[in-house]
Amino acid sequence: MAPHSQAATGKRKKADKPGKALAVKSTNPVSKKTHKQKEQRPAAAAADEPAGGGVLLSAALPPARQLEFFLRSFERAAKMRLSPLELGAYSEGCMVQLAEGVSQDVESFGDHVKGAFGATWKEELCEGQLVEGSVDAGSPALLVISLGALRSLELLRGLKMFTRGCHAVKIFAKHIKVEEQVALLKDRVNIACGTPSRIKKLIDMEALSLSRLKLVVLDMQRDPKSFNLFTLPQVSNEFWDLYKGYLGQKVREGDTRICFYGSVSEKDANKVLPPAE
Repeated sequence: MAPHSQAATGKRKKADKPGKALAVKSTNPVSKKTHKQKEQRPAAAAADEPAGGGVLLSAALPPARQLEFFLRSFERAAKMRLSPLELGAYSEGCMVQLAEGVSQDVESFGDHVKGAFGATWKEELCEGQLVEGSVDAGSPALLVISLGALRSLELLRGLKMFTRGCHAVKIFAKHIKVEEQVALLKDRVNIACGTPSRIKKLIDMEALSLSRLKLVVLDMQRDPKSFNLFTLPQVSNEFWDLYKGYLGQKVREGDTRICFYGSVSEKDANKVLPPAE
């Protein structure tokens, strides 16, 4: 009779909860909580979202909104507001829109880059010889900026399709001396990948040139503490110093485009970007 009385009182509800093994195994992003909250998600999170959670800015948002996110992030970091005249110097054409529904992982990186360069990808990224007057030494067409050395190495593995005839240059401090990087930059360089501080240092030294820079990829992958390129304090400051000192002018003049790669958290996206009107 004991089981009958327990069922009648309704006290067995707790026993219906999934055990630890089941809870860990269940990775479906459409959980009950997500389903209930879907209607209430802010505008920045309403489009493409990777399985791991977050917002793929370059696929989820049109170029105009990507640019707004970028410039608002700049204002937050600099603790100032850009004037209408300064904002007017930017065009949404400086932001790259990536294909929707395609993963933004290391394996897909090369295909995304190829699409961003279009018909000129082989000429810009694969040729191995200097060309007097148009391709100077140490002047990459593609610059990839990430949080750290290990992530830079991961991203470079995704670009192997381009580096058979011209090696990419690793531009970070870990295990590589500045002098070694300066030596590598004395030849043709199509792809450079690294961290903001070392990139800026090599530009300051006039070893790294931006004369033919066409695309800057900003890797937005989050670290274990959920910081990204724009939110990790020291690295963020170093990135915006690099941008203000060297990249900004290239972007405003239309010579260089920006491409976000990977997802930012919904919290970070909506903290920076207000809902679309």
